[in-house]
Amino acid sequence: MKYWIWLTRIKIKPYTKYKLIQKYKNPEIIYKLSKKGLIKQKIETEEIEEIVNKNYKKNLEVYEEYLLKNKIELITIFDKYYPKHLKKIYDPPIALYLKGNKEILNTESIGMVGCRLCSKYGQTQAQKIAYNLSKNNITVVSGLARGIDKYSHIGCMAANGKTIAILGNGLDIMYPYENLEVARKIIQTGGAIISEYVVGTKPNKENFPQRNRIISGISKAIIVVEAKIRSGSMITVDYAIEQGKDIYAVPGNIASKNSEGTNELIKQGAIMLTDVSDIIL
Repeated sequence: MKYWIWLTRIKIKPYTKYKLIQKYKNPEIIYKLSKKGLIKQKIETEEIEEIVNKNYKKNLEVYEEYLLKNKIELITIFDKYYPKHLKKIYDPPIALYLKGNKEILNTESIGMVGCRLCSKYGQTQAQKIAYNLSKNNITVVSGLARGIDKYSHIGCMAANGKTIAILGNGLDIMYPYENLEVARKIIQTGGAIISEYVVGTKPNKENFPQRNRIISGISKAIIVVEAKIRSGSMITVDYAIEQGKDIYAVPGNIASKNSEGTNELIKQGAIMLTDVSDIIL
C-alpha cells in the first residue's frame, strides 16, 4: 500500500500518474525509477523533479497506519471496485481513498451540482430530485459542499437511498465543517465518501476543479440545479461534455443570478429537467 500512498502524494498532473501506472502497473517500479528513466517517459522536467523529491517518500508507514486505524480504504485503478465509468475518462485518478460502502461505486449513478449559496427554490428542487432519483434506484453523486450539494445528499438519504460524496481534500478533513453530520449520516446509511487526495491534503482552491471531473466521471449524467454563469458547477458541466455525458438543467427565475447558468445551459441544448421522468439513462 505504501507505494500507492507515495504516488498519490506527488503533486503532478493526474494524467501523468495515469500514464505511468498504465505502463508499469506497479507503483513500486515507478518509485525506483531514476531521473534518467523518467526522462525517457517524456515527462515534463518540473514533474520529474516532483517524482524524485525525497520528501514524498517520508513517513509512508505513518500514512498507512492512519488509514488502517481510521478505516479508510485505498482503491486502486486496478481494483474491481474502482468505478468503471471513471476509468474511461482522459485522466482518471490512479487511486481513491474511501470511507463507507465501496459496493455502491459501480451502481447506476447521476451527479448533482449547483450553487453553494442556493435559494429556497434550489434547495427544494435539489432535495425533491435527489429523493425521486433514489426512489428509482439511482445513486446520487455530489461534492458535499454547501448548498445544492448538501441538499442533494440529504434528499437521497430521505428516500433511504445511498449517496456518494466526493471531496477536494483528504478524508481526515471535513470541509465545510458544518457538513460533518451529513457526512456521518452518508456513511451510516450505506453511502460512501471518496477523494483522490491523500489524508492531510487541505481544501485548496485548485483541488476542486479536479474533484469535479470525478463527480462527472463516476456519473452517467449530470444535473445542474442552480448555477451562476461562472461557477464550479459550470466547470463540472465542461468536464461532463468532454466525457460525453448528458447534461440536465433545472430552469429557474430569469431574474435570479443563480439561474443564469442553468437557463443558459438549456438555451445551449442541455435537457430541461422539471421531473425525474425527463431523465433517460
